[in-house]
Amino acid sequence: MLKYLNIFAPALGGTALMLGSAYGFATYQSNLSKAEMLQDRLAQVEAHEARAKALVDSEVAKADYLEKRIAAVQEAARLKLLETAADPVQQIHATNVKLALGRPAHTVEIAAWDIDVLPDGRGLPEGRGDVWTGEEVFAERCASCHGDFAEGVDNWPVLAGGLDTLGDKDPVKTVGSYWPYLSTVWDYVNRSMPFGEAQSLTPDEVYAITAYILYSSDLVEEDFELSHENFATFEMYNKEGFVVDDRAIAEYEQWRAEPCMVNCKPSVEITMRASVLDVTPDEGGDEVEPIAAVATSTNDTVAGLDPALIDAGAKVFKKCAACHQVGANAKNRSGPQLNALLGRTIGGVDGFKYSSVFMAAANEGRVWDHTSLTAFLTKPRDYMKGTKMAFAGLKKESDIKALIAYLESINGK
Repeated sequence: MLKYLNIFAPALGGTALMLGSAYGFATYQSNLSKAEMLQDRLAQVEAHEARAKALVDSEVAKADYLEKRIAAVQEAARLKLLETAADPVQQIHATNVKLALGRPAHTVEIAAWDIDVLPDGRGLPEGRGDVWTGEEVFAERCASCHGDFAEGVDNWPVLAGGLDTLGDKDPVKTVGSYWPYLSTVWDYVNRSMPFGEAQSLTPDEVYAITAYILYSSDLVEEDFELSHENFATFEMYNKEGFVVDDRAIAEYEQWRAEPCMVNCKPSVEITMRASVLDVTPDEGGDEVEPIAAVATSTNDTVAGLDPALIDAGAKVFKKCAACHQVGANAKNRSGPQLNALLGRTIGGVDGFKYSSVFMAAANEGRVWDHTSLTAFLTKPRDYMKGTKMAFAGLKKESDIKALIAYLESINGK
């Protein structure tokens, strides 16, 4: 058996070699055809891409041309309308014809302006600030317009005081007494202040200033710190003082009624005057008496007092007028009325809710005189430790002397 195998073995080996060569050649031919097919496919894809790009470029060029044509037609129409429009309203309309200017805002540009804060605290950045830091920042960045104690300077608005005055004839509308949401304070300071340097404050500085404004209105204690964490929990004093404006529903029919055009008065005359001096037009009529918030000086009736010093003190008193009244019909506000202050018991005004340190002074029988009042006006928190009054003190000795002279003139002594 082995002998026969030995005879056929060479023949079988040759056959295997021939079959292997044939398989290898067939595989080579197959791979070569596949490569050629892929090359043809690549050429087709590249040709298709080139045609697509050419089509896109053609469409872009066509769109640019059409936009330019539209802009040209609009501009020509605007110029033509300006030439022929006789009516001012038509002229205004002509100047507002769309000129195809500008572009959509980028996302980063929108984000830069998206800084509003909602009443529930949404939109607030992380940060915090306490009352005493706020006092320092306020004195440096805000006091030139709003006063050292948020009392307002000249025509710049007062920010503090005015609690329980909204029902008065002359209400004092401040952040503390009137504004319903703390977010309005934070957002406005952050967005618009300081005047001329808008958005130069850091978030921590805005938190601190807001905390100081709250303290100035006796809404928080001196150790209060405002942050993004407790912001939404703080409720403003007048939060419940606003109602939904339903006049469109409740009064719309009245607005639609035809106006009465019969039995008209033959002439119009002023029968009453506003309590603020510069509101009612005046053509030489009698002068209106000033309101009681700041009393007129009585320097010609107070013996021994320098009239110029009293007048200077009246100007200094503007720093106090947000919280205190003097003169006829003066009453308690955020601070007690200051009539007849010299010689009066410290903490001795009936009906005013004093802090514990003033009540203790009243129980001791201490009184306001030149010495005590000078020390208090210089640095209130050192003289009356624990006072809640947002008043850091007067820096100039001349202002202190003038203010005391003015208050003494109100005493009538």
